[in-house]
Amino acid sequence: MNIVIAPDTFKESLSAIDVAKTIKAGFLQVYPDATYSLLPVADGGEGTVNAMVDALKGHKVTVTVTDPLGEPGHAFYGISQDGQTAIIEMATASGLERVPFERRDAKITTSYGTGELIKDALDRGCKKFIIGIGGSATNDGGAGMLQALGVKLLDKFGHQIGFGGVSLSALDSIDISQMDERIKQCEFEVACDVTNPLTGENGASAIFGPQKGATPQDIQLLDANLKHFASLIKGCFNIDIETVPGTGAAGGMGAALLAFVQAKLRPGIEIITELLNLDSLIEQADLVVTGEGRLDYQSVNGKVPVGVANIAKKYNKPVIAIVGSLGDKAEAVYPYGITAMFSILSQVSSLSQALDRKVAEANLYHTSKNIALTLKIGKTLC
Repeated sequence: MNIVIAPDTFKESLSAIDVAKTIKAGFLQVYPDATYSLLPVADGGEGTVNAMVDALKGHKVTVTVTDPLGEPGHAFYGISQDGQTAIIEMATASGLERVPFERRDAKITTSYGTGELIKDALDRGCKKFIIGIGGSATNDGGAGMLQALGVKLLDKFGHQIGFGGVSLSALDSIDISQMDERIKQCEFEVACDVTNPLTGENGASAIFGPQKGATPQDIQLLDANLKHFASLIKGCFNIDIETVPGTGAAGGMGAALLAFVQAKLRPGIEIITELLNLDSLIEQADLVVTGEGRLDYQSVNGKVPVGVANIAKKYNKPVIAIVGSLGDKAEAVYPYGITAMFSILSQVSSLSQALDRKVAEANLYHTSKNIALTLKIGKTLC
């Protein structure tokens, strides 16, 4: 039997590669002679770099960057084995988790650190960039990232504006003459799993601003500033980014990457599965096993298990999802190619207990083994 194991992380508990290894360990107890292909997958969010580095046999690079509050810190990104592809999670440099709850303020946070990661990868010779933009702390329209790459965002006195979305109100002109020339030779793909426009009632500020510390008054200001930024971009470069789906992702980072580096905004799961050549592996499989921390009705919107199942469905391959927990209306995933789904929880426990690494690993192992035993019974009955 040829088994492909392609899970996402169990967030705050197990990495994708650890999930894959544990599932394999459980199945090995029942099917020791099976062929196993372990392929940790991600959707562009947390865990993307680790999953891709493992799958592509690449390595991680840690650099000093400017964090969302403008302070120095460390962040990492991945480079493929051939040194040509950089895999970047915006959240590692400019993420919400880097900002203590009491200091969250969407008016002042900057994406400058993400630009520093891109620049470091350019210095190391990377030509292709895959950028996951989930989990950001910013609402600056990607302005900080652009500044790090040499773009001059100038006020009426010819001075560079400050950090944060609040500073966009002072923006008077955009000078790209000193933007890093190497960008023109590169390809950028952005893992973008939201379709929000840059501005308006469904835009970056209104929808994502509150979780980043924006008050109702802040939202009005930030939305107006992003609208102003979009207007200047249209006037300077004849590019209308304000209503394009996905430009509101990551506080407008999607808009900046689209306008200034001609990035393609695509669902993260599509980008990652193509890079991993998952399609051809699944075509040859007898069984596909996937999983993530939680499966519910929202999982149909670009989450890993459904993305993997969509590929398997093309080849009529059975898919088992092993997950931390099953949420509301999880059965919504069945039409997308998932054959069966199982939660690893074996007893009532607190969230902290369930997330404990050793507990989660043990629960996952025993669940995987029991699923394999059940499959064996099914084969006997047939």
